[in-house]
Amino acid sequence: MSKISVAVSPMVAAAALVFVLSGVYGVSVAVQAAPPENQSYVGNKKCASCHFEQYMTWKKTKHAKTFEDLPAKYRTTATCLKCHATGYGAPTGFKDLASTPELAGNGCETCHGAGSEHVKISQAMGNKKLTDEEKAVAKGSIWHIRTNVCMECHMAVTHRAHERFDKQ
Repeated sequence: MSKISVAVSPMVAAAALVFVLSGVYGVSVAVQAAPPENQSYVGNKKCASCHFEQYMTWKKTKHAKTFEDLPAKYRTTATCLKCHATGYGAPTGFKDLASTPELAGNGCETCHGAGSEHVKISQAMGNKKLTDEEKAVAKGSIWHIRTNVCMECHMAVTHRAHERFDKQ
């Protein structure tokens, strides 16, 4: 029996991965035009206060360490911070390690968008068992994972920056 080798573009492979994850883990893959407006970034620890299991899983990933993995000489380079920090370039996003350490790396809000409204709505509901309607309101207050959010860093022209910066 002979092996058949098929070349698959990275874009197709990423789309397939999102499709598989959506079936296995129930990840939402609906593409939303834009995150809710007028929200601010709150940082991973705020998310962890309700989503601790997800937070602990995330902490073990490479995404949690993207800022740490960034060489010190690039930690102020806009091209790098766009993909190595949460919300860089947004008014309430990552500025620098001294003033916004909670947004260093790729955190919850890298995929879900700024979470201040979600926090406000969810905290108002308290620590009780939520009705289906309340769950819908809470879920509707956060931007769900988009299929293209991964591509912004993993397939963007700026990702080629690694090749350019690695040679320096």
